[in-house]
Amino acid sequence: MALMKRCDWARTDLLIAYHDNEWGVPVHDDQKLFEFLILEGAQAGLSWEIILRKRENYRNAFDRFDATKIAKYNDKKVAKLLDNAGIIRNRLKIAATIQNARAFLEVQKEFGSFDAYIWQFVAGKPKKRKRGRAVVATSPESDAMSKDLSRRGFKFVGATICYAFMQAVGMVNDHNPACFRYDKIG
Repeated sequence: MALMKRCDWARTDLLIAYHDNEWGVPVHDDQKLFEFLILEGAQAGLSWEIILRKRENYRNAFDRFDATKIAKYNDKKVAKLLDNAGIIRNRLKIAATIQNARAFLEVQKEFGSFDAYIWQFVAGKPKKRKRGRAVVATSPESDAMSKDLSRRGFKFVGATICYAFMQAVGMVNDHNPACFRYDKIG
């Protein structure tokens, strides 16, 4: 039996499971999109595997990524989060999560859903890396997304974080063209 070819970065059991089941699959659920936006920001300066290991802790600590609840967090809740060893205890990233929840709710009000807003950056359709092209860290779309999110008050949304978010939620299919997932997810 031939081995399935995967993207080179999927080397551990946790990364393989994430690669095979989630990475690059289009997401249109607002709460899930918010989760990925927060987790990508939390990853800044760290590895994605660290974030995946802490993902369930994040879900528990941040009310399953319910933006309405997070937007109301106060200093007492922030202190509790800073004491939670199950998440990245970075004051700026925690503050950004709260600010991003507030900005997220404003985007939902304006566009009807975060999904409608965020997918406009790829005209509603996933982009696919062409065969023979290298994976990039940013794109014109992630640059535009970063600029607009920042203008709306979001934090930890630089172009590189936005591009990683786009990869994670299937706005960009950056699977290696030799990877078995490349053609499966469009």
